[in-house]
Amino acid sequence: MKSAFRFHALLLIVCAALVGCGGGGGSPSSSSGSTPSATAPTSPTGSTGASNSNVPQSTTPNVQPVTVGVSPGNTRNMLTTSVTVCQAGTSNCATIDDIQVDTGSNGLRILASALPTSLSLPTIAAGSGVSAECAVFGGGYAWGSIRNADVRMAGQLASSIPIQVIADTAVPAAPADCANSGASMLTVSSLRSNGILGVGLFPVDCGGGCSSSALPRWYYSCTTSGCTAIAQPLAQQVTNPVSSFPLDNNGVVIDLPAVADTGAASVSGSLIFGIGTQSNNTLTSANVLKANSSTGYVVTSSGGQTYAVSYLDSGSNGLFFSSTQFPLCGFWYCPSSTQSANASITGIDGVSSMVSFDVGDANTLFASSNNAFDNLAGNSSLGFGWGLPFFYGKRIYTAIATRNTSAGQGPYYAF
Repeated sequence: MKSAFRFHALLLIVCAALVGCGGGGGSPSSSSGSTPSATAPTSPTGSTGASNSNVPQSTTPNVQPVTVGVSPGNTRNMLTTSVTVCQAGTSNCATIDDIQVDTGSNGLRILASALPTSLSLPTIAAGSGVSAECAVFGGGYAWGSIRNADVRMAGQLASSIPIQVIADTAVPAAPADCANSGASMLTVSSLRSNGILGVGLFPVDCGGGCSSSALPRWYYSCTTSGCTAIAQPLAQQVTNPVSSFPLDNNGVVIDLPAVADTGAASVSGSLIFGIGTQSNNTLTSANVLKANSSTGYVVTSSGGQTYAVSYLDSGSNGLFFSSTQFPLCGFWYCPSSTQSANASITGIDGVSSMVSFDVGDANTLFASSNNAFDNLAGNSSLGFGWGLPFFYGKRIYTAIATRNTSAGQGPYYAF
């Protein structure tokens, strides 16, 4: 959920998929109490290199169930799953429910309050202290320690990877530059989930910028007397678990059924690990859109506007873009009847895909008892975010940078 603007030492604000801002900052909400959310892609770890279709094959279980239903914060269109976290190399594990699935970020972040006290995860040393991170969102910040853990999903194991434990009492309160980033997002009620599973375009959450420089509002070394910004080696940055699987580690497929214009009370689907590694994740008849290897962005054109900042993000609960075509009711679009629109999404190699999308009346949608909508859209000043509504009725592939797939190396989106 961190925006690519922040990578490479640029200061930025990212939008939480939880206390949302639709890319515009702040935390507007509808009269129904439903909160918008939008995220942006995360950081690069290097160029994509040449295409290569040499993909190791696997027979390991690779399907993780995902659902949209009633989330802890009653946020509509929140895709969640359960993640098993273990003390590395042991059978001391805990399965944490209500973890948001987010293709717009990288790495696992879990609230300390969601972890049992019996699960002891070692901290990661940073100089004379322990490592911590400030995850800044448009609606605020998540602060916590970096700890080592085994992460297990669907028979897959990411062994001994760094994760963020949000609101961990093992580190002092957030330093001023982090705390001044907005509201704190350190509880279930403010995070609106028990954590975030970032399965986006990159192996780690910051990359070379953080490994070479001490960037503000990123990584810190903390002692009892306070926290100081530091450069964080790649191996100790919060890691996309999929990138650390022994196999099926080149990306993910999110497969969700279609929903009616009026929405659905709940939706069940699959998070499939790997691209072209097993019979259930083959890439056939798909539009492959290469993403910028430094930002993860593609380009969207719609309604006479071109959005150079564009991304496909399961962690956004709406389609987010700026337009005068649809009337607003607060933050959300609310035409008197459902409106159809067209767009083209173009990769950095010039390959384009024409798509259509609907924009419904947000007030009507929120007034229903449904939780899954394919036509929920809101205003954003930060480009065009193809959030979870775009994922319904499709198989959407997110390929990790520098990893070989049957369509060449990532980063790319395909659908």
